[in-house]
Amino acid sequence: MTYDLVIGDRAYSSWSLRGWLLFDAFGIPVKTISARLYTDELPILLRQFHPGKTAPTMRTPDGVVVPETIAIAEELASRHPEAGIWPADPKARAVARVLAAEMHAGFGALRSYCPMNLRVSYADCAPPAEVLADLARLEVIWDWARDQTGSDLWLCGDYSAADVFFAPVAGRIAGYNLPVSDRARAYVQAHLAHPSFRRWRAMGMVDGADQDYYRRDYPRRDWPGPRPLPARAVDGTTAENTACPYSGKPVTHALELSGRRFGFCNAFCRDKTVADPEAWPAFMALYHS
Repeated sequence: MTYDLVIGDRAYSSWSLRGWLLFDAFGIPVKTISARLYTDELPILLRQFHPGKTAPTMRTPDGVVVPETIAIAEELASRHPEAGIWPADPKARAVARVLAAEMHAGFGALRSYCPMNLRVSYADCAPPAEVLADLARLEVIWDWARDQTGSDLWLCGDYSAADVFFAPVAGRIAGYNLPVSDRARAYVQAHLAHPSFRRWRAMGMVDGADQDYYRRDYPRRDWPGPRPLPARAVDGTTAENTACPYSGKPVTHALELSGRRFGFCNAFCRDKTVADPEAWPAFMALYHS
């Protein structure tokens, strides 16, 4: 048995990103069940996950429903102490919990003015004073955490739940080109390059149509994270491999990369790989074979 996790649109649902990272980044198997935001899909789906009312909502292998990302983090840490979701050092763990709690409850101006949209990056969004104040507060607590824990990159030593909770903020800073210090920008870049973040964003790039709510008229720029390899979807099923590198099922869709063709069992498997081939170890093993 494994965990179930209800999520919203990957490109836009910042809370779903947090919930999923608590599994993928720490090697805990999970089955995701997605519903499109701003439709009846999510409330209808959540009828099966009482009393959950938001994405993400988790159901444990023994059937316990756990909404809210802080509760999910704590429950997973209790059930999987070896995963390292919270730092092992007591001081670093306390600092990490402070950071996660403040992020969970605060930064309303930043959330409202810059809703997460991992599909685009804007050159300038003219952030108002309230957003700049939230950014300043982020830098205060990030610097405090590193000073307390002696960490150089992640906030409390190794990547932990504290960093998970700020992953959507990194996406916002990258997506809206928000003004932060060089140290904070290096932290953002670490998130954009994190393997699990790259996988989530790759799926988000092909996870349904654009949501109009998140559309902005700001001038755009290239996404500032790692540049994907230039793969493209192609017609037909001719490929070097006969089985999908993810499911092992027969090939029905194909992509082309470096003049070579690779096959997948469905359009989503192919398209998430086209979005960022290097995000997927199983595909890269096939590519380098």
